[in-house]
Amino acid sequence: MTRMYFTEEHNLFRKSLQDFLKKEVVPHIDDWEKSGKIDKSVWLKFGEMGFFGINYPEAYGGLNLDLFYTVILLEELQKVNSGGFAAAVWAHVYLAMTHLNAEGDETIKQNYLAPSITGEKIGCLCITEPFGGSDVAGMRTTAVKKGDTYVINGSKTFITNGVYSDYLIIAAKTHPELGNKGISILLVDRDTPGVSATKLDKLGWRASDTGEIAFDNVTIPASNLMGEENKGFAYIMQHFASERLIMGINAHARAEYALEYAMQYMSERTAFGRTIDKFQALRHTLSELHADLEINKAYNYAVANALDKGEYVVKEATISKLKSTKMADEVIYQCLQFLGGYGYMEEYPMARLLRDSRLGPIGGGTSEILKEILAKIIIDKKEYKPST
Repeated sequence: MTRMYFTEEHNLFRKSLQDFLKKEVVPHIDDWEKSGKIDKSVWLKFGEMGFFGINYPEAYGGLNLDLFYTVILLEELQKVNSGGFAAAVWAHVYLAMTHLNAEGDETIKQNYLAPSITGEKIGCLCITEPFGGSDVAGMRTTAVKKGDTYVINGSKTFITNGVYSDYLIIAAKTHPELGNKGISILLVDRDTPGVSATKLDKLGWRASDTGEIAFDNVTIPASNLMGEENKGFAYIMQHFASERLIMGINAHARAEYALEYAMQYMSERTAFGRTIDKFQALRHTLSELHADLEINKAYNYAVANALDKGEYVVKEATISKLKSTKMADEVIYQCLQFLGGYGYMEEYPMARLLRDSRLGPIGGGTSEILKEILAKIIIDKKEYKPST
């Protein structure tokens, strides 16, 4: 059923991406996982292949392809067995660059979006704060306008690409007295005086640099305002739907990778004179996990198709992330069990998969927050509408 979304061109793209990842990424993953730093040269290689620009305008070097090319990129990134590397890519392409494309003026697009597509510049999106978590409206970072500049003070945390990126897209309160109606989006160069970053030590996503960032009287040109002043909250909400769908797709892809690996292992591992994929208890458990995966995968594709057609899918994308990340955790937990003692060993992929997957129900809005958003839609009949 899910094949209906993919053309022969999509399939050829998937094969070229798989070949690229196998050659340029997979051999380095273990080193990047240990060092916590990705070699910057790989970004240029991604850029040369056009992978950063698949859904961006041709005017800035993009390919302007449909959303299912993005689905393929997300799925294949999950299969290199480094949630951290995958996150570093999609945080650049679908968080930072999304704001550049949607709210950046022509100068910003030429100076930042175009080199982001080529891989010359890597970005991060800074919204979450140490005291705010999922409460975007409660942020404390301020950007005070002084003449033709903004002066930024505050801090952000849990920022993917927060240490090694070249530029930062930040949310700050330009008019704190207005609450969430006083938030703006601004662009900050990494080397701007007053910007400092501390790398955080994480359970998983080890290859990516997750940072806590401080802004101490950081002065930027007023022209670095993105979109309209005080419209930042609406911009953030506008893009949350695509971010949640991305994390839902990531989840079904890593669950699929885990199941494929587990089935291969079970077909080779013997106990009591037969391969363990012949034991009914294991066969039935795996069948149920596969069914759960297929349900989530089909739903995610349907939501992606609706989004690609311009529909506003905030409810559906919220469901995607909520259910798919839960499913992935359950699938990977059980796949580790299929491997027995080997599942607990670092030289096998399940230990890393389990750690990396656990961030799914936390990052990009916790499952608890997502349930409350859905409750407001379903019970309170609240309508979330696209910003205009």
